[in-house]
Amino acid sequence: MRTRTKFVLLIVIACALSIFIYESIESVQPVETSEDILVYQENLEKNYTTTEENTIDNPKIIVNPYEISPLTALIMFETKDLTAPTVTIVGKDENTTYKKTFTPNKKHILPIYGLYPDTENEVIITLNGKDYTFHIKTDKLPDDFVLPTDVTANKDELDQELYFVTPSSSGYTAAYDVNGDVRWYLTENMIWDIQRLQNGNIMLSSNRLINPPYYTTGLVEIDLTGKIYYEYVLPGGYHHDVFELENGNLLVASDNFESGTVEDYIVEIERDTGNIVKEIDLKDILPTDQGRNQMATDYDWFHNNAVWYDRETNSITLSGRHQDAVVNIDYNSLELNWIIGSSDGWDESYQEYFLTPTGDDFEWQWAQHASMILPNGDVFIFDNGNNRSKTEENSISASDNYSRGVIYRINQVDQTISQVWQYGKERGSEFYSPYISDVDYLDENHYLIHSGGINTVDGEPGNEPAGLENADSLNSITTEIKDDKVIFEMDLPTNLYRAEKMDLYANNILKLGAGKRLGSMGETTQDGTTKSVLFSHKIDDEYKSHDIKITKETDRLVVTGTFKKGDEVEIILDSIFDKKSYLLRVSKHPYTAMCVDVFNDEETKNGITVTKYINSENISGKKYIYIKINGTIYNTNQYVVF
Repeated sequence: MRTRTKFVLLIVIACALSIFIYESIESVQPVETSEDILVYQENLEKNYTTTEENTIDNPKIIVNPYEISPLTALIMFETKDLTAPTVTIVGKDENTTYKKTFTPNKKHILPIYGLYPDTENEVIITLNGKDYTFHIKTDKLPDDFVLPTDVTANKDELDQELYFVTPSSSGYTAAYDVNGDVRWYLTENMIWDIQRLQNGNIMLSSNRLINPPYYTTGLVEIDLTGKIYYEYVLPGGYHHDVFELENGNLLVASDNFESGTVEDYIVEIERDTGNIVKEIDLKDILPTDQGRNQMATDYDWFHNNAVWYDRETNSITLSGRHQDAVVNIDYNSLELNWIIGSSDGWDESYQEYFLTPTGDDFEWQWAQHASMILPNGDVFIFDNGNNRSKTEENSISASDNYSRGVIYRINQVDQTISQVWQYGKERGSEFYSPYISDVDYLDENHYLIHSGGINTVDGEPGNEPAGLENADSLNSITTEIKDDKVIFEMDLPTNLYRAEKMDLYANNILKLGAGKRLGSMGETTQDGTTKSVLFSHKIDDEYKSHDIKITKETDRLVVTGTFKKGDEVEIILDSIFDKKSYLLRVSKHPYTAMCVDVFNDEETKNGITVTKYINSENISGKKYIYIKINGTIYNTNQYVVF
């Protein structure tokens, strides 16, 4: 009994001592908390109400209502009877004037899209046969906004749809009309594919990273006002492409970072819950060491940049840039159906999946993007053309190379493939894009070809992504072709990932209400080794030299600092009865072997900036934050509450 009493007493003393240590430090402060965009938008909507005084003669007008889409507005008013207002946004000509008739209502919340920047825009609302004119002033574009350097438009052949683009380097997710004028853009960095969903909203990436260099936490469903209806988060994040299935579920190009590779993982997300209902690991289907081109690495052996589901064949088509391979897989059995591309470098066991080319004009695609299946079953691809060979000795220089949109036709009975259409080869190196880019089917014999990654180095065409070789000029060319004639073309002096042609107004009407975050990023693995923080140090010059910043997002802790290769860093979250420790790996690829990193001279000398994300899954309560750097534990004098 006496021994037990002593043991209990020791526990009480230890607890009291711990409480004293924590609570007696007056300088301990909560970490800075980032504002949750969903909560912020919900609070904004509290002002989006009308009264009987807000008639069509005295409406409430709010410009940039969700504060991330400056060329939009809301016009709100009430009517005594059910009425169906028609909105007209007056443009410079017929092709750039937009109209939308809304469903009958008594309380009207009308989203206004397509305003010009730095303009007193004229907006007309037609109600019961009478026109009411309003003028809506917008702000100037940001100083770094990218504007076209050249636009060619055959307006007799064009409609009122706009050209939506997403950035790869500098620039904004934006939409340009047939005159090249900016009519919509976002101030948040939401990138990758942009597409219209079945319900009329659009889908983009989230604005948060989950892993360098460009993997985001997931996707957002928004409308053009910038209102977010859903954010989908997932453990492997999102990159490049997503496909909406007929039932609304989402096929997402994702990652399984813990496996040590990237861009070789696809998941199906249940739309209503965000739950993952199917996972496809391409390492279980394809060899990781065959068919590689000169860009492939062990870390990024496939580099999937497209996901396309075909209902007719119940198959998915993927684009492996680093194997020069467009791959078609049965969605149920996950068995290979066929591979488009050169069979060089593949062993005998895979040769049966390759197709035999026919026709005198046939050429394979290389390092392609944006593969899709057309309504007639043909395969449409952006052929980037990198090197046009898997081996260095047979490579074509960028100055002699070209990119193109190409359509292939497959005869599965004969296992043959023919080339039925192409555009771009005839333009040579001026149209050559060594990365990114897009193709889209608009109608029969009507296509959009987007060469988005054109760059030069020392005045010569570049053969690498612009960010890897200090390009001195950037360009993207978006070309619309109908019946083999160019009816629109726009040059933008930056590199742009995707281009889509879409209406401003679809069948969507803005719906008020809190946005929802669905899914989970999962529990962060505890891989640190530190067991005690009793002898921690105060912050000193060594600690300050790492420029460490700690912030709390709604669903994770974010720790960023600058460290040199070889530094050993741990983040420790400590409370009285619970301690969690996480490694912050000083690596460009923090989820794989350190030996893959190549630091340049500047990075070796000054270090690199790295970030650790600690998800809130299975963490609760108040945690005091310590950081261990090369054996020394520092008390940050900060805490976080999950």
